Amino acid sequence: MSDHFFKPVAYRVEGMSCTNCALGIQRILEKEGFHRVSADFTSGEVRFEVADENRLPLAVKRIESLGYKVRDFIGVKEEKKGFSPIEKKFWFTAIFTVPLILSMFIPIEILHNDLFQLALTIPVFVVGSLHFGRSAWFSLRSGVTNMDVLIFLGSTAAFVYSLIGTIYGLGHDYMFYETSASIISIVLLGNMLEHRSVKKTTSAIDDLLRLQKNTALRLITEMNEGQESVEEVDASLVEAGERVLVNTGDKVPVDGEIYWGAGSVDEGLISGESIPVEKQKGDRVVGGTLLVSGTLRVKATATGKDTVLSQIIELVRNAQKDKPKLQNLADKISSVFVPTVVVLSVLTISFWFFGTDLPFRDALMRGIAVLVIACPCALGLAIPTAVVVGLGRSAKSGILIKGGTAIDKFSAIQTVVFDKTGTLTTGNFRINKLECFGKSEESVRSLLYSLEKHSNHPIAKAITRFFKGAGTVRFESVDEKKGLGVEATDKDGNRFIAGSYSVASHLTTDDSHNIYLIMNDRLIAWLDLEDEIKPGAADLIAFLKGKGLKTVLLSGDRHSRCESIAEELGMDEVYSEKLPDQKLKVIEALSEQGKVAMVGDGINDAPALAKAYIGISMSDATQVAVKSAEIVLLKGDLSLLAKAFGATRTTLRTVKENLFWAFFYNVAAIPLAMVGLLTPIIAAFAMAVSDVIVVLNSLRLKTRRLR
Repeated sequence: MSDHFFKPVAYRVEGMSCTNCALGIQRILEKEGFHRVSADFTSGEVRFEVADENRLPLAVKRIESLGYKVRDFIGVKEEKKGFSPIEKKFWFTAIFTVPLILSMFIPIEILHNDLFQLALTIPVFVVGSLHFGRSAWFSLRSGVTNMDVLIFLGSTAAFVYSLIGTIYGLGHDYMFYETSASIISIVLLGNMLEHRSVKKTTSAIDDLLRLQKNTALRLITEMNEGQESVEEVDASLVEAGERVLVNTGDKVPVDGEIYWGAGSVDEGLISGESIPVEKQKGDRVVGGTLLVSGTLRVKATATGKDTVLSQIIELVRNAQKDKPKLQNLADKISSVFVPTVVVLSVLTISFWFFGTDLPFRDALMRGIAVLVIACPCALGLAIPTAVVVGLGRSAKSGILIKGGTAIDKFSAIQTVVFDKTGTLTTGNFRINKLECFGKSEESVRSLLYSLEKHSNHPIAKAITRFFKGAGTVRFESVDEKKGLGVEATDKDGNRFIAGSYSVASHLTTDDSHNIYLIMNDRLIAWLDLEDEIKPGAADLIAFLKGKGLKTVLLSGDRHSRCESIAEELGMDEVYSEKLPDQKLKVIEALSEQGKVAMVGDGINDAPALAKAYIGISMSDATQVAVKSAEIVLLKGDLSLLAKAFGATRTTLRTVKENLFWAFFYNVAAIPLAMVGLLTPIIAAFAMAVSDVIVVLNSLRLKTRRLR
């Protein structure tokens, strides 16, 4: 069945606490035939695609059969007052655990009484069984064992061993109630701190969602009296074509076009610029931007999921669920880690009890320490937390990175290829000279205006802007040939072509002009334009060369102009006068020498953007170019590309730091636990601390210097 028939679905799922929890949900939904399943425990989101919506109850049933709670996916997470469920569990167990821990240091008789300790431990063990035991059981049923299996086994072994000692009156050597309770309480403490920290890593989407306007002042015209009234409605109820009123201090509720009024609009969320932009009749506004001053009446052109902000939010969501290659490695390790640790724990107990003179209680404590210290929480948190923070920070800076895969790719780039017009240059062309042959300048202006208004190319836009009002020629047919120009035929059968030198090469040897106008295979005019290099372009090229990257200019423009710009910017190679299919071949040839990034903005760049190892598009590019790219620079500002390099490399460096800590911790700690140098209580505390350290290191990305 075609992807066209699959509908995307997203749920908020409560109870996912680790990578293996998410893997369990992903696996069970895939077994049921759901497509493109993605479960992210950091955001609590489960996303998949389904052809038949009648199967959604089955998906909910399967997720909840694993012990999780499914809620409909609704915009911003609800901020609940008071303690969260995990906080309530921790503070409840802490009340009973503290006296048990004090018994290890204070010689008060009642604290050492086995029945008193049993009474204190039972409430903690019940909470632990409901929290960790339930999760462990359902994870075993799903076939993907999670970290809760280790916690439950460790706390249960200590509790049962102590209970047997109490029932049979075996004495103090069998009392390890404080171990059982401490494991549960300390791990809950770690989960609580982890929950708070991870929540901060996923704040980027929530921040974007809060920018969306919840209400709108909809304008209604009374049919009989012709009077206009205003009603306040939910912004989601406004439809395209309807009109809204925006007053000073209001957020614009929809994407639209101003048909009355003027004002200053803060577009920082889209452009990243803090300076408000002056808007007037005919200008477009974006939903979520702020009207700093003035009053506007806006005709809605896009609402709800079709707005620019909604598309950005969805792009960030999809990016955050995309996993880098290192995550796939970590997921595989996590899926086999728990069974391996259980085996190591059993081997530890067996070795010390059967192979040495160590008492069973000491052998058991070493086995429990192995279970607790080896929980792969830090390993599961290492990558997703860093990726989510890194992508969120990039989005706020005006850089949309479409997923963790792009982070992997960006770090491997060896060559950066740039389009010229609209990418390295501003695209704001000025008419320098117009030369006509056998036709009046007035008629040539009309022809150029009438032809070029059918193209979105920056040069075409400049010509139509400059020649606006020159008059319009009616054509029977018009066809834009990408990379060549615009061809048209009038009612008398005359054939006109306006394009680059390639369309006129058989008529003249002078290739120094930008646009050639041909009528019935005869050259009737040529046009010279000038465009300026974008601010920051030279600094960007210097930055890339400083990183050891090769820079290449790839353009359909004439050779002399391309050479001039490349020389001025200090670029390494130049490929000029290339059509879209020729650009594709250049990218293929360069790719044989190393990983290539392509930066472009036009429809003619889309094939090259898609073919390159990674495509980078400007936000003011065509939709085709934006969709073909994996990184979008929202402001169209080239300096953002340097920031994108810094953001991806710093994120990847943070990921590697997290992985090092997670692996180092487990590799170093498990042997220490096996030889008896770590008690279960210390192991539980160390495990909780390791999780928090990994998350805090990821959070450093919010303020870390990008380089």
